[in-house]
Amino acid sequence: MKYFLSIFLVSTLHCSIAQSASDSLLRVLNLEIEKRADYEQQQLTEIEAFKKEAVQAPTDKKFDAYLRIYELYKSFKYDSAFFYARQLQKVADADHEPIKINSAKMKMTFVLISAGLFHEALDTLQTISSPLRLPDTLKVEYYYLLARTCYDLADFSQDNYYLNNYAERANAYTDSAMNFIKPGSFDFLLMKGLKTLHLRQMDEARALYEKMISGFELTTPQYAVATSTLSFIYYYSNETEKSKEMIIRAAIADIHSNTKETLATMRLAEMLYKEGDIESAYKYIRIAMEDADFYGARHRKAQVSAIFPVIEGRQLSMIESNRKMLFTYSLLLTVLTASVIGFLVIIFRQNRKIKKANELITQANASLTEINHQLNEANRIKEEYVWYYFSTTAEYITRLDSLKKSLDMKLMTKKLEDLRFTVDSINIKHERDELYNNFDRVFLKLFPDFVTVFNSLFKEEDRIQLKDGQLLNTELRIFALIRMGITDHERIAKILDYSVTTIYTYKTRLRNKSMLANDAFDRTIMSIRAI
Repeated sequence: MKYFLSIFLVSTLHCSIAQSASDSLLRVLNLEIEKRADYEQQQLTEIEAFKKEAVQAPTDKKFDAYLRIYELYKSFKYDSAFFYARQLQKVADADHEPIKINSAKMKMTFVLISAGLFHEALDTLQTISSPLRLPDTLKVEYYYLLARTCYDLADFSQDNYYLNNYAERANAYTDSAMNFIKPGSFDFLLMKGLKTLHLRQMDEARALYEKMISGFELTTPQYAVATSTLSFIYYYSNETEKSKEMIIRAAIADIHSNTKETLATMRLAEMLYKEGDIESAYKYIRIAMEDADFYGARHRKAQVSAIFPVIEGRQLSMIESNRKMLFTYSLLLTVLTASVIGFLVIIFRQNRKIKKANELITQANASLTEINHQLNEANRIKEEYVWYYFSTTAEYITRLDSLKKSLDMKLMTKKLEDLRFTVDSINIKHERDELYNNFDRVFLKLFPDFVTVFNSLFKEEDRIQLKDGQLLNTELRIFALIRMGITDHERIAKILDYSVTTIYTYKTRLRNKSMLANDAFDRTIMSIRAI
């Protein structure tokens, strides 16, 4: 996180031209908020690792081990930071090293200031003996902590006398600290900026903090402090948009570094509330309250609590207004839905009626199609067999006429032997076979697939095998007559010159051999189409 600033600046250079930098930064902030739990878990994991090292550390390394843990806790969680500040004091007292003892007291002071225990912080600093004998680095830290405590007391004081007194003391402590800092360094600019800020020398303070950001490679916490302070300076100068941009950057840096002792999100919530963005303001003030509760800073809780009810009340008012609006919309939607459902019911019923009508029409069309087919088929059968009937009848009349003339001639000439020969030459069986053959030929002309379909209804061994030159046999001829509509057994018997019993036997035997049930067998025979 040390080089957070350079990475963060690069990530925000690609902001959309059509939107302000604040809008783009808010999107980044929202993404960082979603990662808060991950950042916290990473820090807790790191802390646990340091705790294990501290347990195993030798006595002379305990102070450094506890110091690493303290540094991770100091702006993250007050009670844990306080505990490890106490551990530092115990180790330092046990080692009897004045530098460590004073350093531990300063660490405790920082925690007390962060928690809002300002008088306790001053009391702790007053226990440091001979501060002028401290190393320069600790002198700077000592006077900085005194200055910060007094500045914070001045900010929270409600009495002008004490306010001015704390401010004067803080300025003097700041001057003392700067005496031990290299001019032009970051720490020097920070101390000078802190003083000029409280003296309300805003132009100089602005220049100092802008130089910190542009001229130094800051750690994430340093960047958060610098941008948060610049936000206040810009706001004081009525540069609202710049102020907003800086406070968003500070909030992002705080989340990234797991800094819970912060006011950045609270100040951002105040700005958004004044802009009328109540929803976002409520979102960020809740985060500020969560951070204050998590860290345990009393004064931060008090500060957030002062603005939280105002924003929450406005949010609740908006929610109530939206609820009423949603209720109105819901009522209208319910009426509209009921109307739509009513129309849908009517349409459904009409569609069902139409569907039934269509089904009836379809069935009627199918019936008409079948009837038409049957009529066409009947017409074909009628045409073929009427022609067959008249041609056969005409042929038989011609033959009878010839026979009559022959018989008359033989009777007139009294050639009785020839007459007997003529009568004996008439072969009734041949004539009947000829009749059946003509019938078969006409039938198969109308139903060319009859034999094939008929045989498909039987197993291979039960299928009818016709002799050479044979078109139909008696069994096939019976069902051919049935297919043509002649179902009466007596009529079939007369046509085929068999007894009724014989016809019934043939028919029953074949039906029983079929792979289909009797009814299905009969329907299949009747479904064989004529061409």
